Amino acid sequence: MTYYVTTPIYYVNAKPHLGHAYTTIVCDTLTRYHRLKGDDSRMLTGTDEHGDKIAIAAAKEGCSPQVYADYISSHYKFAWPKFDIAYDDFIRTTEPRHKETVARFMDRVNDNGDIYFGEYGGLYCLGCERFYSERELVDGLCPDHKVAPTYVSEKNYFFKMKNYQDWLIDHIKKNPDFIRPERYKNEVLSFLSEPLEDLCISRPKSRLTWGIEIPFDRDYVTYVWFDALINYVTGLGWPDGDKFERYWPNAEHCVAKDILKPHAIFWPTMLKSAGLPIYKHLNVHGYWQLDEAKMSKSLGNVVDIFDLREEFGTSALRYFLMREMTFGLDSEFSRARIFERHNADLANDFGNLWQRSATMLSKYSGGTISAAALKTLKEDAAWEGSLAALIRDYKDHFDNMRPGEALKRVWDFIRTLNKFIDTKAPWVLARSPETRAELDLVLATLLKGLALIGILVYPVMPGTSLELLKRLGLDSGSLVLDSDALTEALGRGQTVVTGTAFFARALKPGEKEPAGEAPPAKDKAPEKAAEKAPEKTVEGTPEFATYADFKKLDLRIALVLDAEPVKKSDKLVKLKLKLGDDEERTVVAGIGNHFKVEELKGQSLAIVMNLEPRKLMGTESRGMVLCASGNDTLAFLAPNRPMPPGSPIT
Repeated sequence: MTYYVTTPIYYVNAKPHLGHAYTTIVCDTLTRYHRLKGDDSRMLTGTDEHGDKIAIAAAKEGCSPQVYADYISSHYKFAWPKFDIAYDDFIRTTEPRHKETVARFMDRVNDNGDIYFGEYGGLYCLGCERFYSERELVDGLCPDHKVAPTYVSEKNYFFKMKNYQDWLIDHIKKNPDFIRPERYKNEVLSFLSEPLEDLCISRPKSRLTWGIEIPFDRDYVTYVWFDALINYVTGLGWPDGDKFERYWPNAEHCVAKDILKPHAIFWPTMLKSAGLPIYKHLNVHGYWQLDEAKMSKSLGNVVDIFDLREEFGTSALRYFLMREMTFGLDSEFSRARIFERHNADLANDFGNLWQRSATMLSKYSGGTISAAALKTLKEDAAWEGSLAALIRDYKDHFDNMRPGEALKRVWDFIRTLNKFIDTKAPWVLARSPETRAELDLVLATLLKGLALIGILVYPVMPGTSLELLKRLGLDSGSLVLDSDALTEALGRGQTVVTGTAFFARALKPGEKEPAGEAPPAKDKAPEKAAEKAPEKTVEGTPEFATYADFKKLDLRIALVLDAEPVKKSDKLVKLKLKLGDDEERTVVAGIGNHFKVEELKGQSLAIVMNLEPRKLMGTESRGMVLCASGNDTLAFLAPNRPMPPGSPIT
């Protein structure tokens, strides 16, 4: 079976915040879950880069909309891998492939007689970039941006959306889980109980030029929402290739509730008009709130996700987001709740179970469990039945968009195993040869329980999962929801490696470290502590460079147009760089061990322009990429605001 999940494409008027991260982590979690099930799964994310707001923001920054979009989009593309998000495609609405798809889609809708030219006046919210009806406003204000919409009247092209109102109502009623949770299905049906208006799908170039030109009228660009929604089929290569036919029948969209109407009404009617099948599910989540207000840039109450990751680590942050929010409802964000989840669930429950079990496995059996003990355990019908029930419940929760409940079920199992240790007291069984067989069975139970936990947490905490399985002598090939296959994999004589604590207790600001406890682990998997860097001495200080020396260097901002690994090299990457409207050049950089080549496109970085060209592995390199290095990793030197390619560094 196939599975295709999409995030909304994020508008490039702001850098990633907690709300963006939540939706994207949900989609990554679902993709990993479906791969556990054996589904051929694919995830799409990206950025929405046209419209009034982008043109205005770019003008404020003193750059072109394309330079501005390149800059903000790169923040999303490079942010997500830091949160263990492994998307399969990153779509940008300024890409040629998307512009071509929009033109072909609009031609189909137009050929179907569903586009006409007319004049319209209405209440327009610039923040949402759409018209609102009076009944959608709250006390005369946009419900999201809390500002009064402006009355706008102009001639434009319109999509005959109201022609599909009855069809859409019928489709929703015949497919009760089309929009989920149910509260949002009911909200859409309530909205559809009133007559729909046709959808304005263009903007005149006399007012806005930053958009995709309408294929049948060069004086107009496509309305940003009509353009943006089509990205979901662009990402599958529609109408060419086989990806669309393969994945679209099982397409799932994940969105926040503020964009329910465009996805639940605009998009299905657009697809119907274009003669395309309708997606399978629209999954709608609530808001992360601070002081009972939606978190958003316009309200000035966003949370820095990079600070959270630095403070708590990737695995802990992902766990908190998936466990804390009931999908579909709003959730109040607080650091206090992250500390509670981290210390109670991860350190006390998960970390304690691992440390106790691994220590006893090492102490009482040399870290190895016999195949005979595992076979005896497999014959325990009650035990195997409990595992089957756990897997069944876990799958049911995930299949019905309840990731928090799936984690709760796993943690019930973790707590059961911790109680099992207390009840069986392996340290007592180890005292007598007569209870050796019972001890082996207890240890086998813990071993298999740990392995299953490692598999079940993989969708939410992939780094921790893979590290746990590695310590058990298993690899990613063990990531299947099959108890028998797991028993077989464990019966190959592997030795368990205890390692360091997975999640030590997290300390609140000002809280002192309890005696004997290690500081909290902040990385996705435990790692050896970095050695303290030796202090510099006067003797080791580099010689001073003169100002004249510095002036010899031609330092510029470059934009990566393309990247590919250099053949027969582990670390060299060939970069095609843009340095202005008419200048491109190739630079070979030794960065392949630190960055994935597919993630480099669109990145702005600093280069030395006037180094003498030289050949590296048969490719001429004309320049050098500048990076910061430390903690065994590299980071690009990049501008903190959008700058055109070729801008000098002075």
